[in-house]
Amino acid sequence: MNVTENEKKYCQSQTGNSLQKDTAEQERYVGEYDSTKITENNITNTALLESDLLEKILDRQNLNQAYKKVKANKGTGGVDKMGVDELLPYLKIHNREIVDAIRKGKYKPNPVRRVEIPKEEQGKTRMLGIPTVVDRVIQQAIAQILSPIFERQFSDNSYGFRPKRSAHDAIKKSQQNINEGCKYVVDMDLEKYFDTVNQSKLIEVLSRTIKDGRVISLIHKYLQAGVVVKHKYEETPSGVPQGGPLSPLLSNIMLNELDKELEGRGHRFVRYADDLVIFCKSKRSATRTLENILPFIEGKLFLKVNREKTVVDYVGKVKFLGFSFYQHKGQARVRIHPKSVKKMKQRVKELTGRNNGFSNEYRILKLKQYITGWVNYFKLADISQLLKEIDKWMRRRIRMVYWKQWKRVRTRYKNLKHLGLSHKNAIKFANTRKSYWRISGSPILSITLGNDYLKSIGFISFLEYYQQVKV
Repeated sequence: MNVTENEKKYCQSQTGNSLQKDTAEQERYVGEYDSTKITENNITNTALLESDLLEKILDRQNLNQAYKKVKANKGTGGVDKMGVDELLPYLKIHNREIVDAIRKGKYKPNPVRRVEIPKEEQGKTRMLGIPTVVDRVIQQAIAQILSPIFERQFSDNSYGFRPKRSAHDAIKKSQQNINEGCKYVVDMDLEKYFDTVNQSKLIEVLSRTIKDGRVISLIHKYLQAGVVVKHKYEETPSGVPQGGPLSPLLSNIMLNELDKELEGRGHRFVRYADDLVIFCKSKRSATRTLENILPFIEGKLFLKVNREKTVVDYVGKVKFLGFSFYQHKGQARVRIHPKSVKKMKQRVKELTGRNNGFSNEYRILKLKQYITGWVNYFKLADISQLLKEIDKWMRRRIRMVYWKQWKRVRTRYKNLKHLGLSHKNAIKFANTRKSYWRISGSPILSITLGNDYLKSIGFISFLEYYQQVKV
């Protein structure tokens, strides 16, 4: 794919006039960067960082570590289409130019490439900004140095994009709050948080800790680098683009201001990235808490609160990180929110569709990857009965796929005989004209394509895997 004239204007190598090498663009963005993988170091004394913080970021060892992280994370290219496989040869040639340009304050980051991914709400999308691979290395290098500095300032009630912390920790902390009598919550929704962060406020917060002005300037340049949407450049006067290694850290730095305010007021809360729940002992108290914190969020942090989605409710009625809560024998227990179940069933339906063109081997692989990932995330919940029903439904869909593949009567007869059916029953069943879905639930296919057989050819069960890994 050739770079258009409009793209060339914004894709120039920031240390010279040559274009960065072009590659074919992958179909979709693979994933966002996980700041839990940021290398820990001992740079925590900010008093010593007034003049040499940039040197630590540009240290050869730190940059090498940043390159390895970007290489391991893979992902698609930015506006210049350069992929991670082309990154090392490019850096070998241009590394010194890039480092010198950053040191002299002349480096200009490329704009990010806009990618839209679907959200749970029907028809809605989340905007991602994909930096070039070179800019990802620089952002990763910045994050590796700044993360341990700010980690000491972050709240114990914050769990998103932090080393050695996870969504499971956030759910367990929520259970603890509920067990201690906090049965009502403020379920806070920050409207388009990453797109609406006030950059001036963020720079002010950063400057309290980072005394090296060159680092502040470099971060500011990344915030204002702009975005390319359908080959057209747009400025970014506000927001922190999601998709780069630095954005999770900057997000936490900004919202740490809210964390400190909530702690100062004595509130119990759990925050994971921009998902926030505040725990209270009564609905009246929760309502009052919401009313009192809104002026700080909107007037001091300049963030937008979605009034329609922000609710005060009984803890069992809210969704947090895909989970919900319920009481059993006086203790808070965890289950999966119905919306998360619906989303899971939709994905299984896609993977077991009759018309998706998957080979059986590929379908087995993709189902295994999805089931293991999904169960590992939701293993905190009480879901044995749910998964038993899901497995039954999924196996029926798999049988439907196989029955459709055996289109001809001759093929159906041959396979049914091979799977142990008698000649008479194989002839009778092979000639049926009933629908695919109706046949998939018949005793004949339940016997010939039984659970043990499906397991023997590689299909795995939600329930069996859950029983192996459940907490």
